[in-house]
Amino acid sequence: MSTIRTRVAIVGAGPAGLLLSHLLAASGLESVVIDQRSREEIETTIRAGILEQGTVEVLDTLGAFSRARTLGDRHDGIELRFAGSGHRIDFADLVGRGVWLYPQHEVLKDLIAARLSSGQDLRFGVTAHRIEDPASDRPRVIATGADGSPLEIEAEFVVGADGSRSVVREAVTGSHTGGHFREYPFAWFGILCEAPPSADELIYSNSPDGFALISQRSTTVQRMYFQCDPRTDPSTLTEEQLWEELQKRVPGTTLKEGPVFQRDVLRFRSFVALELLRGRLALIGDAAHTVPPTGAKGMNLAVADVLVLERARRALLLERDSRLVEAFPETALHRIWKAQHFSWWMTSMLHVAPDARDFDRLRQLGELQSVVESEAGRRFLAEAYTGWPLHTLT
Repeated sequence: MSTIRTRVAIVGAGPAGLLLSHLLAASGLESVVIDQRSREEIETTIRAGILEQGTVEVLDTLGAFSRARTLGDRHDGIELRFAGSGHRIDFADLVGRGVWLYPQHEVLKDLIAARLSSGQDLRFGVTAHRIEDPASDRPRVIATGADGSPLEIEAEFVVGADGSRSVVREAVTGSHTGGHFREYPFAWFGILCEAPPSADELIYSNSPDGFALISQRSTTVQRMYFQCDPRTDPSTLTEEQLWEELQKRVPGTTLKEGPVFQRDVLRFRSFVALELLRGRLALIGDAAHTVPPTGAKGMNLAVADVLVLERARRALLLERDSRLVEAFPETALHRIWKAQHFSWWMTSMLHVAPDARDFDRLRQLGELQSVVESEAGRRFLAEAYTGWPLHTLT
């Protein structure tokens, strides 16, 4: 078995793991990052991306490698649509901030290019199996290399950034599923299509037929979603049926249609791991939590985790001060549960539950009216959607 020794072993080359390695390197701390996927798979798996302003500012530290501001599309508001009318939530006016539409796979391209350019030990096709000696000051990641040979990574600290099926999570919490979990009774049917934008900003639409989100990717490719049953087979609907379903849920806007070249069903789940830290093991990103996409918090919450953990790692490994590491779970969970609440709130306010009655629908419309008619309500939504300040974390 080959053995690698490093200061920090990071399992998972997603946004959290790669950003953590970048920030650690800036402090002079070496790391090894592994991922069971190939570089091509990571960079070509298309995933949505709405970046909070603070996230973009963190990505600015990549220098010329960050394309979020140049290729991303800044939005200073969204539209809430219900009862046949649209209501703009003006982020710039309410909180002086905005968001960027920049897909996650593009963020990953930027991070991978930046890390490889800096000489990062980044290994694709490496599968982590388990963590040994998790309670020691030199925990070890037991893995299989891309060539099939056994591999051991010994580190002063191990970070699980390996997604919702995390191997590291079991060593931290005692099981793969140890945490607080909620599954929603609906999903999103998502399409990618070749068409120009149907609106200047995102439309979040509540209709009697269910929720719809009219989003964007570029001037020629659009992303749209509508609420569906989680058991829906995405291959069963014709393109005509897809457009009919979307259009009836966005009354007042004529959607610009085009050929659909990708379709999928995205289930809605919320999860927070029972523990985020055990000795010298920690969880960040989707390994620590998942949120429904309605609040656009997934990748942004991972960035916040990274900032908290990186500061704690510096204190521990450079100054031998363990206080910030010990405080990591409480500090991270403060923001995680705020994000869980906002994501739940947006989801429950905009979607029609399968068992909803007239009272539920009318109450929901009253809630939406309360938000758009109140400056305080609009400001709360804008503040949470664009992201709570990150400087308080560091």
